[in-house]
Amino acid sequence: MNSGQTSSVSGGELACSANGDIGASLDRRAFMSLVVGGALISATGPAECATNASGSIAEEWDNAIIVNALGSLDDPDPANNAHARSTLDDRVLREAHASGLTAVNITIGYVAGDEDPFERTIRDIGEWEARIRAHPGDLLKVFTTADIHAAKRSGRIGVIYGFQNAAVIGRNVPRVDLFANLGVRVIQLTYNPANEVGDGAMAPENRGLTPLGRELIARLNDRRIMVDLSHSGERTCLEAAQVSRLPISINHTGCRALADLPRNKTDDELRAVATKGGFVGVYFMPFLSVSGRPSAEDVVSHIEHAINVCGEDHVGIGTDGPVTTIDDLPAYERWLAQEVERRRTLGIGATGEGPHTLPFVIDLRGTKQFHQLADRLRKRGHSSARVEKILGRNFLSYAMEVWGA
Repeated sequence: MNSGQTSSVSGGELACSANGDIGASLDRRAFMSLVVGGALISATGPAECATNASGSIAEEWDNAIIVNALGSLDDPDPANNAHARSTLDDRVLREAHASGLTAVNITIGYVAGDEDPFERTIRDIGEWEARIRAHPGDLLKVFTTADIHAAKRSGRIGVIYGFQNAAVIGRNVPRVDLFANLGVRVIQLTYNPANEVGDGAMAPENRGLTPLGRELIARLNDRRIMVDLSHSGERTCLEAAQVSRLPISINHTGCRALADLPRNKTDDELRAVATKGGFVGVYFMPFLSVSGRPSAEDVVSHIEHAINVCGEDHVGIGTDGPVTTIDDLPAYERWLAQEVERRRTLGIGATGEGPHTLPFVIDLRGTKQFHQLADRLRKRGHSSARVEKILGRNFLSYAMEVWGA
């Protein structure tokens, strides 16, 4: 699924280093100008650029900082968690630690439905505050990048509060200050449908930002909260990139050039985020393949395409899922068919999801998913330094620009 194109910049001046890095012969500014300017550089490189290790090299990543730009801490297995799917039990914590996860952006509060968005969100924040207090040796609430480093040093998991729908703000933009003070660090402008600030990925009009949306972005910039364009429509994303004073992100997405589905981002959107100094997280979702059943190779292909477009300093992971193992996959699929129907009824489903798709990659799930991804990337010829950027360093650099140290 990779384009397979290589650059012919300056008669072959673009070189591979001994460790497989592409662009090593260029300084960072020159390299970024080539990539963001539109030159597609093969992230895999020709055979002579690869440094494939034999056997498993997962132990390389034991000390890596791993940040999931959108994920969860829950048990998705119906057999273990039939009624309260967000229960934070010992198994969830144990398997999250086993995965090597350093920090994760979790979805807090209202996304869609009949509940009052503000009340639902305040309740969720209260519940997460209680969970973090109940597990001080396991969890650490994240306000700045220093907290992610502290989580790594202390063997805890950093919990980043994030919204997936700015509908909770309503027309009361100063409400941003309240949520900033409560520790919300990421606000996604829209979910799949349109809201008062812009159009989502499934809004057919693709109208872009509203005046309220522009006001909201300015307030989010003032309070140093990440502006997340996941789920946004194309015009909303491009206009947000233009008006934001700070770098922005698409915390969980795929590349539309590889799978032409609305939830994936066009190269123009990816490039706009990178040009702004932002971050793109690739998810492990069915939208990575038009078949709805992507493989680990599809994840790698989307990461490589994003690197081609954005440069290696702007790409990471936002799986949009947990690491807890599903014991009974058939039972899960039965539950999932009901969930897909519920989403369709609410009008929040997306093209590419259905009763037979899965919200994860079947051969890249559970507690080994991050190390297995890193292993695959190394075997494709990506250097250890680049893989560590993808696993978490790039998110940290972006967070430093928005949140500070």
